Amino acid sequence: MTLWRGKTPLVLASQSRARQTLLANAGIDFEAVPAEIDERSLQQASGLSAPGDVAIRLAREKSLFVSARRLGQYVVGADQTLALGMQLFSKPASRAQALEQLHALAGRHHELHSAVAVARDGRILFEHVAMARMTMRRLGESEIETYLDEAGAAVTSSVGAYQLEGLGVHLFERIEGDHFTILGLPLLPLLAFLRSKALLGF
Repeated sequence: MTLWRGKTPLVLASQSRARQTLLANAGIDFEAVPAEIDERSLQQASGLSAPGDVAIRLAREKSLFVSARRLGQYVVGADQTLALGMQLFSKPASRAQALEQLHALAGRHHELHSAVAVARDGRILFEHVAMARMTMRRLGESEIETYLDEAGAAVTSSVGAYQLEGLGVHLFERIEGDHFTILGLPLLPLLAFLRSKALLGF
C-alpha cells in the first residue's frame, strides 16, 4: 500500500540509500533517478560559502536537473553539508582522507545542514534547510583505526566518514537535531508540503 496520491510517481533525485529508505518507510512509492551534476564545480561557481546556502543550492540543482527530464512529475532533490566552523567537508575519497576527517572532528562540534527542494516542470515549488549539531567524542589513534577497520568501505560513502545509522553512532557523545536531518532529508517539512498539494493519503 502506498500513501502517494499523485497522478504520476514521485521522483527522488538521489542515489542515497538513507534517503530512499526514509521515503519508503514513510509509505511513499517513488522512482530514484540520480542527478548527474558536478556538485563541487557548481558549488565553486556559485560563490556561496555558508553551509546552509550551499546545501540548498545543490538540492535545487539536483531537483531541476531531473525535473527537466521528467516533465509533469514532482521531483525531490536533497543535499547535505558538513561544516566545522566555516570549513566545509566533502566525502573522503580514501581511508587516508577518512582518517584525516575523523582527526579533525574528534572532540569537537560540527554542523550538518540538510536541504530539500521540490521541482516540477523545471520550476522550484518548495525548499527547506535544517541543521543538526553533532558532538564527536574524543578519539585516540587506536580507536579511530579500529573504527575504520570495522566500518570498511562505508567510510568513503558519507561526508565525515560516518553513518549515524550504522557504526558511526559510536563516535558521538551528543547530538542536537532532527533524526531525518542527520540522515540527509528534512522529512517532516517535505511531507507537510506534499500534503498541502493533496499528494498524500492523509
